[in-house]
Amino acid sequence: MNNNLMEKVVSLCKRRGFVYPGSEIYGGLANSWDYGPLGVELKNNLKQSWWEFFVKSREDVYGLDAALIMNRKVWQASGHEKKFIDLLVECKKCHSRFQADKLKDNKKCPLCSGGLTAPRNFNTMLKTYLGPVENEAGLTYLRPETAQAIFVNFKNIIDSFHPKIPFGIAQIGKAFRNEITPGNFIFKTREFEQMEIEYFIKEKEWQKWFDYWSEEIKKWFQFVGIDEEKLYFKEVQDNERAHYSKRTIDIEYDFPFGRDELCGLAYRTDFDLKNHEQNSGQNLKYKDSETGEEFWPHVIEPSLGVDRTLLAVLLSAYYEDKDPVSANASAGKRVVLKLKPNLAPYKVAVFPLLANKPELVKKAREIYKMLKISNQQSAISNLTAAWDDRGNIGKRYYSQDEIGTPFCITVDFQTLEDNTVTVRDRDTTKQVRVKINDLKDYLNGKIQ
Repeated sequence: MNNNLMEKVVSLCKRRGFVYPGSEIYGGLANSWDYGPLGVELKNNLKQSWWEFFVKSREDVYGLDAALIMNRKVWQASGHEKKFIDLLVECKKCHSRFQADKLKDNKKCPLCSGGLTAPRNFNTMLKTYLGPVENEAGLTYLRPETAQAIFVNFKNIIDSFHPKIPFGIAQIGKAFRNEITPGNFIFKTREFEQMEIEYFIKEKEWQKWFDYWSEEIKKWFQFVGIDEEKLYFKEVQDNERAHYSKRTIDIEYDFPFGRDELCGLAYRTDFDLKNHEQNSGQNLKYKDSETGEEFWPHVIEPSLGVDRTLLAVLLSAYYEDKDPVSANASAGKRVVLKLKPNLAPYKVAVFPLLANKPELVKKAREIYKMLKISNQQSAISNLTAAWDDRGNIGKRYYSQDEIGTPFCITVDFQTLEDNTVTVRDRDTTKQVRVKINDLKDYLNGKIQ
């Protein structure tokens, strides 16, 4: 695999302010990562894209943002407290720990070739305590998934909105797992975010909706620019599926470190609502307003990890080509993040041709402020503008290319004469003159 690509993307992320090591001044913490100024914009844009595609543009999906800490009984009813486990093995020589089912050789340590202990159950839920005393009565967990919050709010949504089946409840939120072997940058961490839908259906229609959501996921991956040639749909076998699932497909991506899960699509049957009703004593059945029939709906669940999806987006967008001008001749190449415009942290960068010419700086500042204000007052969606007057114009172009800015606007001496600016396209490097009064419409047409 192309591990060199992974190294380049990780380096770019750290250098350009996308992702920083967590608690770095204290030596870091177990594969934790902080999103910097550009990373948080990219991440928010990715989540917004998912929300627009799967929630706001539909009439049959309702949004939710539930608490991170829930009643312990939720996790007992769902089976997590007893069954949310990985098999842990430990090297007898170097004492490194590994997830047993991820090892090619379950008898030899992959780091030092030492012998391994027998596998033992390791519950990956992170414990916490409520109240002044750390005892069994106050024990609870940081949620290991977002799904259960949806199921325990099912009755609330029914009572408030009276949706007709089929319908979904969607949530983007944090989850926590005490992973045995976190790693591969932001792919697998102990603190992460999920984008998840529980879609409630009639049992007899489960296959139809399973296929439907499989296609919707494909469309969204294409929409955000993930390389389709690196996507694979893997049927999860009976002995590998979660206890609640009757059918699961893992949508995998060819990462530089190997093929691994990007998204899961599961048919959860009626397991969750049935168990929560039995344990809570609350009626969680759906009543058909036309037939009067009461039943536990079955569930199709598309579930994506925000962080690993963001990594796939970065890997798909990373591009190198020959340097078309001499500004970067020493490197001999131009690094470009060909992010979809709707995802790019900055949609446009504005610079004066020369930073030491007050008349150019003044005019460029006016345009920059105009575009910043347009973000609040016009139909341009998510238009974030950057100001850059560092170094020569060529270096500024390359800097913006590397962070994925789709368009650069240069204010030059001609601008002062005819009120036009140069607009440069990131992907083609082609430049056009555009009247300042037409800029908003021009960018709006390109970015949407």
